[in-house]
This record gives sequence, structure tokens and C-alpha cells, in this order.
Amino acid sequence: MVNYRDFMVDSVLHSHEYGDIHYCVFIPDEYDGSRACSLYVTLPGYQGLYFQGAAKNIRTEEFGFEAQNYRDDLIILAPQLEDWGEASARKTIALTEYFLEYYNIDRRQVYISGYSDGGETLSLVLDNRPELYRAALICSSRWDGGYQAVVGAKTSVYFVTGESDEYYGSEPLERAYREIRGLYEAEGLSETEIDNLVVLDIKPAAYFTDRGVTNQHGGGAGMFSRDCEIMGWLFGEHEPRHGKEG
Repeated sequence: MVNYRDFMVDSVLHSHEYGDIHYCVFIPDEYDGSRACSLYVTLPGYQGLYFQGAAKNIRTEEFGFEAQNYRDDLIILAPQLEDWGEASARKTIALTEYFLEYYNIDRRQVYISGYSDGGETLSLVLDNRPELYRAALICSSRWDGGYQAVVGAKTSVYFVTGESDEYYGSEPLERAYREIRGLYEAEGLSETEIDNLVVLDIKPAAYFTDRGVTNQHGGGAGMFSRDCEIMGWLFGEHEPRHGKEG
């Protein structure tokens, strides 16, 4: 098995229903199945799809590596899918369910993120099986799915993008945030309860330029994955365990 920075590269789940599902996976050295661990799924942007090359997703995005700073018990799945639509959403769900069945994972500690096109896929995952995930992070993307399912499951969602994202703009995530928040308001949840379930984080231009980044969309992948407030929210950790700063 080929490794890249402790990830096993180009593993394949053979699904009778969906065909081959390619993915990279990180499993902590300490994992022996005796203790339940956490699970994190990171969905890549266009440059990380399988036809771009095996492990291209983890070679071009840092989410899977930065996540290790927050939890020591984290199994990390980095699927390499064919597109950002329904077929890839179903494969993501199937891969998650496989690991939940065959690995000792605390079902209350399952997290998922998606950057760019991967965020579109993530929205479809949450439209179909939101109850599988405790919290979701959508970066520099748009929401393609419905809203009722994620509100019904009360899966927490964090939206983050640049105010002038060159690919999507900020409006698609702002609209999704308003829709989800409105549904919670209609259910009678308090402001505090809603704030814990859905977060909108629109980064101003200075967030990027102060760090020497001129492209808000392309720069978001690296910057958001290294931002302690964003990643700390996803994993419920206020500070990274290994001392990194955002």
C-alpha cells in the first residue's frame, strides 16, 4: 500500500450498488478497535477528483492534515470522487456507513467538510443522510441540496467564504444560511440554540490580503483549514492540541 504523509493512498471500497469508491485514509497508530474513535470526512474541490490522479486531493488540500491537530483519535477519510453531484454524494454516504459498520467509531463524533465543489457534494450528502454527521463545514462553495433534512436532524453547519469569492461569490452561502436559520426560527428555537446550529462567516478582503493572499477562492482552501476558529468549531475544540495558530 502506497502512503503519503501517513495516509494510505488509493484505497478502494467495492460497492455492488455504486461501483468502486476511491479514497485515502489516515488511521491513528493507536487504533486497535478496543476504544471508539472519531471520524472525519474531507471532500475536495475540483482539483482533487479521482481523474486528476490518486491522492491529488490530499496533495492539494490540507484539511486532513490540519484536522489531526484537534483530535488524537481521528480516523480521516479523504474520498476521491468523480464529480460533485448526487452520485458522489451517495458514494460519500456509503463510505461513511462502511466505516461506521466495520470500525469502532463513536457515532456522536462524526464530522464532515467540503471545499468548493466538495461543498456542493456535501450539501447533497446532508440533504440525504444528515443524521450521520454531528457537524459540517462548507468552505467557498454553494448549497445544492434541500434544507428540511438537515434542520430535522439538527446537524450543525458552518458556512465560510470570502466576501468576493471569485468563483461563487458569497451570496449562495448567505442564502443557504438564511434559509436554514429561517426554518429553525419557524420551529421556535431560541437565538442561542440557532447560533449553535448554523454559523455564517463571511471573510473580508483584509482576511486574505493581510496574509499575502490575493485569490479568495483558491486561497480559502489553505487559509480556512489552518484557521483555529473554523476548524476548532468543527471538532468542538477551542484550541488545537498541538499548538498551531490560525
